[in-house]
Amino acid sequence: MAHVAIIIILLSTLQLSSSMLDTSKGKWKLLKSSIGVSAMHMALLPNDRIITFDRTDFGPSNITFPANKCPRETDCYVHSVEFNPAKRGVRPLTILSDTWCSSGALLPDGVLIQSGGNNEGERVVRTISPCDDCDWVETRNGLVSPRWYASNQLLPDGKVIIVGGRRQFTYEFIPRSLNSVEYHLPFLEQTLRTDLFPNNLYPFIHLNTDGNLFVFANDRAILLDYMHNKVVRNYPVMPGGVARNYPSTGSSVLLPLTLSGATKTTPPLAEVFICGGTVPDAIDKALANIYVEGTKTCGRLRLNDDNPKWEMTEMPLSRIMGDMLLLPTGDVLIINGAACGAAGWDLAREPVLHPVLYEPVSKRFLKMNPTTIPRMYHSSAHLLSDGRVIVGGSNPNSNYNFSALFPTELSIEAFSPPYLFGPSSRPNITGIVTGVNLVYERKVVVNFRWKGKGKDLDDRKMYVTMMAPSFTTHSFSMHQRLLVMEVAEIRQRFADNYVVVCLAPATAEVAPPGYYQLSIVYDGVPSRSRWVRIGS
Repeated sequence: MAHVAIIIILLSTLQLSSSMLDTSKGKWKLLKSSIGVSAMHMALLPNDRIITFDRTDFGPSNITFPANKCPRETDCYVHSVEFNPAKRGVRPLTILSDTWCSSGALLPDGVLIQSGGNNEGERVVRTISPCDDCDWVETRNGLVSPRWYASNQLLPDGKVIIVGGRRQFTYEFIPRSLNSVEYHLPFLEQTLRTDLFPNNLYPFIHLNTDGNLFVFANDRAILLDYMHNKVVRNYPVMPGGVARNYPSTGSSVLLPLTLSGATKTTPPLAEVFICGGTVPDAIDKALANIYVEGTKTCGRLRLNDDNPKWEMTEMPLSRIMGDMLLLPTGDVLIINGAACGAAGWDLAREPVLHPVLYEPVSKRFLKMNPTTIPRMYHSSAHLLSDGRVIVGGSNPNSNYNFSALFPTELSIEAFSPPYLFGPSSRPNITGIVTGVNLVYERKVVVNFRWKGKGKDLDDRKMYVTMMAPSFTTHSFSMHQRLLVMEVAEIRQRFADNYVVVCLAPATAEVAPPGYYQLSIVYDGVPSRSRWVRIGS
């Protein structure tokens, strides 16, 4: 009961009026008190709808299908919804197989592909298209092997690689063909702590600019030539004696790829950034009601250096189960999670309510304004096209439990980063001359409006970014990728209207085919993004 009292006091002190907040540290807004399900998994489609779901055997949700549309004879509860952030509307979706702790990615055609899960869902592949009345389509034997707690990444050829999973030391590709096989990856066995508490589930995977796959599990990493099933590089162990993957659960991003000067033969610098996690036996202690403080440490690693080494730093706050999201400015937002314990049902304490903003260039951390809603295990977050970050979920309990220490959370809120509050004017994209379809290495002409209020536009303060939308679950945003485009020319057309000429990325290894959110950033303030598509 003491824990409950502390939480109530803490939350009551955070109920500040918006007028009292310093917007230079961001701002929170509740979008909907309940979407009916807990947002364990989250993805954004190119129609700006959020697809979210939990698991189908999680007990009664708070939303049901109409009686005449129940997908099951015995269960009419909804476990997946489409959320419209603009209108705050909720549309029930039909998902039949168990999606607990599954993975996903956005295909080049804008279709969300989602893979694995538990029990009867462990080999299932599901897809949903971006249209007003589309629903989930399920392929029962879409995977060669069962995949539970695996990670996905879109590849240059438009296929998706799925790596690992509980008791699965292999990888495979989807969509599956008649002759599909799985490939053994000994690294996943080598990084296993124990079968019960592996510390290597949901491995962090990032597509390197040379086309190989960076794979991080526990505290170690390799570079994998997945086409030939060959490890081409072993990276040094990350210092500190901290495990970073489930259930010690930190998070990871590939830092922005700057395309200026890059060519087919000279790819941009690729650097991974990993934050949070805890000591390897934190979950053992949590099961004995001893909640070890998570780490403050982060590490940066340049993937293609001749002698790569981890550059270590510290966040302002200890954190496990934090989500790391790239923003259109190139900064990293670290949000959600707890300060102590481990990932799992009722195994964490001390919710971390303050997001942290990390600036990769200055290497500076900035503590943001707090939410009032703990976002513990099974929470998620995603960048929206308007520049806000949507946050949902938190269900560190078995089934839907609204009376636990940290209850099941059905709400959706949005965090507005400081860039949405000025002081500079926000650019507004008015058109893209090439349309939504970009071509590798070709020019992209973007028209935009910027109100200088008597000041001239300073070319040095402007850049253009492309964001690949992610699939987020369990503190890892799969396929998240930000490209800083090469700018060839900026000129004024008339009054407050300008045009910027950019060069599209050179290769599919740098920019896998598919949809991206294109933004113009001026003096640290991004425009609302426009969806574009590159490749076939």
